[in-house]
Amino acid sequence: MKIGIQMYSVRDITQTDMKGALEKLAAMGYTSAEFAGFFGIPAGDIAAWLKELGLSVSGTHSRLSDLFDDWDATLEYHKAIGNRFYIIPSHDLSDQAKIDTFIAQVSEIAPKLKAQGITLAYHNHDWEFKPNADGSVVYDQLVERSEIALELDTFWAYAAGKCPVELMEKLRDRLVFIHIKDGFTDRKGMPLGKGTAPVKEVYAKAAELGIPMVVESETLTPDGLTESQICIDFLKSL
Repeated sequence: MKIGIQMYSVRDITQTDMKGALEKLAAMGYTSAEFAGFFGIPAGDIAAWLKELGLSVSGTHSRLSDLFDDWDATLEYHKAIGNRFYIIPSHDLSDQAKIDTFIAQVSEIAPKLKAQGITLAYHNHDWEFKPNADGSVVYDQLVERSEIALELDTFWAYAAGKCPVELMEKLRDRLVFIHIKDGFTDRKGMPLGKGTAPVKEVYAKAAELGIPMVVESETLTPDGLTESQICIDFLKSL
């Protein structure tokens, strides 16, 4: 399967050398990039670098507020780079009222994005699976009360005490991507093959279901590019 990478993995260099980061990741064998910010770089530059390197945009981690605050400019940028998946990386959903507002907002904006060829999705951490102080559980409500697409971060699901493979099976019709990640139950992330998360089983299930995989490794130990190399080498060994 083709493997993408979340550019947050190499955040130690993207702000100063985005093109260099993309060049090195493409040379490792990654085929797509999921962006986590553009740092003022014009869309035309991003698009040109991707074309030059034979990379595609798998998606972006972008704020919901950008769509409401500046719809025209935000849409223009994402269309210019060829992005088809606008993924909300996190949001303040710490009580029921905030969940209600969020669901109303995504229900309003998702059809507008879809009409422009872009799918709205949500990326989880571990806390969405756990009750808020008022007892509300975010992930259950996103699944049951909205139609937003999902990018399942399999490590954060694992850290929340969930079985990511079971979630992939259950949510297969809603998943546009997974983050394939490793780490420990204490929330400490690791490069692939260095933790206790069921990475091999996640990989097998993603391959079975045809769900695109995006690597993310967050610890910058010793640096993002080294971790990215470890991750893709591990996947190539499977």
